[in-house]
Amino acid sequence: MPSGFVYHRRSLPPLRFLAAIVIVTGLAGVAGRADAEGFPATAELAERGFEVSAYAELLDSGESLGSLTPRQMLSPASVSKLYTAAAALERWGPQHRFTTELVSRGAIVDGVLQGDLILDGGGDPGMTSRDYWLLVQGLANRGIRRIDGRVLASQWRFGPVECVTTDRCNARSRSRHAFDAQLSSTAVDFANWCVEVSPGSGAGAPAQIAGCAGPRPLTPVVNNVTTVSSGGTAISAERTTAGGEDRLVLSGRIEAGSWPRSVYRSSADPARQSLATLQSLMEDAGIAVTGGFAATATPPPGGARVLSAVDGEPLQEQLTRMLNYSNNFMADVLALDLAGEGATMAGAAAALDAFAGSIPDHGPVNLLSGSGLTPDSRTSAAGVVALLDHMYHQTALFPVFVAGMQAPVNGPMTFIRRGSERFQRSVMIKTGTLNEPVPVRAVGGYFRTASGRWGAFSVMFNGRRPGPPWLNWTDTLTAVASDIDTMIANH
Repeated sequence: MPSGFVYHRRSLPPLRFLAAIVIVTGLAGVAGRADAEGFPATAELAERGFEVSAYAELLDSGESLGSLTPRQMLSPASVSKLYTAAAALERWGPQHRFTTELVSRGAIVDGVLQGDLILDGGGDPGMTSRDYWLLVQGLANRGIRRIDGRVLASQWRFGPVECVTTDRCNARSRSRHAFDAQLSSTAVDFANWCVEVSPGSGAGAPAQIAGCAGPRPLTPVVNNVTTVSSGGTAISAERTTAGGEDRLVLSGRIEAGSWPRSVYRSSADPARQSLATLQSLMEDAGIAVTGGFAATATPPPGGARVLSAVDGEPLQEQLTRMLNYSNNFMADVLALDLAGEGATMAGAAAALDAFAGSIPDHGPVNLLSGSGLTPDSRTSAAGVVALLDHMYHQTALFPVFVAGMQAPVNGPMTFIRRGSERFQRSVMIKTGTLNEPVPVRAVGGYFRTASGRWGAFSVMFNGRRPGPPWLNWTDTLTAVASDIDTMIANH
């Protein structure tokens, strides 16, 4: 590309033209280096054996500031969540709330509900134990003290959802993580068990274990954590599942006099976790249940009336949490919500692809999940920038959309604090990370130039195979920060 040459994103070379260059020359690497204007530091990493797609432009004019194989299709990892957030905002708007209800056809006679009580999950990605407490208090406020029937968790909208990634499939039997939670329209606390670990009475004593939302854990716990007088705190945890029952196995040490530690592990069955939460809260509220607790995929019967309901947090607040903490559960549940009743992961993927296909000049896309946990998802840096450009021009939605991203200087994820102070204060970004089957490091977001103009950029690095050469955030984000910082300073 001649020095000083710029072009508008809408005039990016079409895929057929780029393919012809590679076929004619037989030198894809040469074509990549020739197309690396504006991304010199990023191009150096590309020459170390990584697949790279990078693109940046000014949003007021469409002027390209840099590109490196901008149309190459790569795994975006959690940058996928930008598509989920944008699609949700366009579908529902920032103030949309998902509603979760307790419904029944039974009559209430002398404080007794005569019939089944049904938890009708509304697909809320952010329901917490506090929300369930409000649901139960709604029953208590009606004077209900006993339920002569069952308590059913209805996940008729979607769930249990089939697993499509190795992480989630393995997590059906055991997990040492929080990010691989199973998916359901009737879930609580992001489908994670939580226990609080505190020091015991003295050195050598077992740690004390409580639930995060009450004095008792909601699932059985094997406590092998010991209180120590010195040496610091180190706790490991695994959730195992056998016979339909989850169990948390804790081991390690906690230092005497230290603060409690909260431990989160994904549950194998979100609906069963919701029922355990309801059962505990009902016991605390003095509401007895005679018929037991069970999950169902059947919708509530016709004529069922609402006995208690909770509206979740507004979508704009949920998106901030989802993007800031890269919450996989929230992203995938939102994508399933986009697909509608009876949603599957394939339906959620189709909904996201349809949204991306509606964005002008986006180009090919294949998003297999809303979270980016699916390693075979594909988009390009030019496509991500097209998305960012599209949302920038949505006047009523852009403030909410950009607010969910992180400024490296003060974002909750400290690993993004790379590059110059100017870079850290002038960008809002979303990152994505995968380590298997090949390493992925991706980033996309906005920047403000020295003259106050808005720009957008995306850079995606994919390893070509498992193992070396290693791909880490220190190298990748440092290179990206160097290139974007130059763009910021020069404009």
